[in-house]
Amino acid sequence: MLTTLATVLAGLLGAALIVMGTMAITMPQNASGFGIPDTPVDDPAFRSWLQVKGAREIVCGIFMFVLMLVAPTSVLGWYLLTFAVMPVADAVIVLRSGGPKATAYGVHAATAAVMVATAIGLLL
Repeated sequence: MLTTLATVLAGLLGAALIVMGTMAITMPQNASGFGIPDTPVDDPAFRSWLQVKGAREIVCGIFMFVLMLVAPTSVLGWYLLTFAVMPVADAVIVLRSGGPKATAYGVHAATAAVMVATAIGLLL
């Protein structure tokens, strides 16, 4: 039961990554929600960086689905556990840039916590 629930959560995380990555590419004006103050969403160079970030998230989401299809749940669990470092780094970046603590903890750190909990569920 726990493994099934964790697998469903992993699928939801994968889908969310694909959606967020697509939004970063197609709607860069929403980047201000990332939590970094004074984000220059109209700057073409910044938009290029958002496309890199968006592509990274899409690929990570697709890779979760690939692992769900071809690998044992423990492999997906280890991937999620390792991958949880990324939202932790995002939270640190938001805090170091003077962004809102609510975004750093409520979005990025909470995402990392869900990823770790899901990974644990897959590894048990």
